[in-house]
Amino acid sequence: MSISYQDIIKNEEINQYISMGDEVLGRLGYTEHSRKHAAVVADRAAEILRTLDYSKREIELARITGYLHDIGNCVNRHDHAHSGAVMAFQILRDMKFQPEDIAIIVSAIGNHDEATGTAVTPVSAAVIIADKTDVRANRVRNTDIAFFDKHDRVNYAAIKTKLTTDAKKKVIHLNIKLDEQICSVLDYFEIFTDRMLMSRRAAEILGLKFKFTVNGNKVL
Repeated sequence: MSISYQDIIKNEEINQYISMGDEVLGRLGYTEHSRKHAAVVADRAAEILRTLDYSKREIELARITGYLHDIGNCVNRHDHAHSGAVMAFQILRDMKFQPEDIAIIVSAIGNHDEATGTAVTPVSAAVIIADKTDVRANRVRNTDIAFFDKHDRVNYAAIKTKLTTDAKKKVIHLNIKLDEQICSVLDYFEIFTDRMLMSRRAAEILGLKFKFTVNGNKVL
């Protein structure tokens, strides 16, 4: 694979689409979806596959996919996974990516949203888990707690989030420390049920069991 992750993150066209997508979501009141979120998902997806001893190529494809996964938001939040996949296809083809690598990347992007997709490959599974577990207070744009929506509360209440992969025990574990004065465990699970169930199915693709605990309590 001649094109690397470093080539992707230095690409001005890609970064402009990510920035515009983040701006669009900001106007709509969504949490942060900037290059920082893209990089978190990229690094986390790569680390999952690295821990499970996948090939260097698959690790690099997961990293690239993680960075690109939300570019469709610059078109519209609705159906952003599909529009993002089409955008990525054109960009990667112009960059002379190999068709077999493009296919893996665009299928993962096109299937990362819980409303329409599911894990279809190891790369897809790693990106889904990495994306759905990026819960942190600094993703909240709203500075006034009185005007928080339910997603703001969940992210803002996350004091600490840790994702660990244990290849020997075949478990991937999301452990969240939550400030229950801001958001209860029940509220968290009510809001993020679909995301956590999607993560559980993605873990199965990787031969893992998805374990989810909040404040020491097992949820999944």
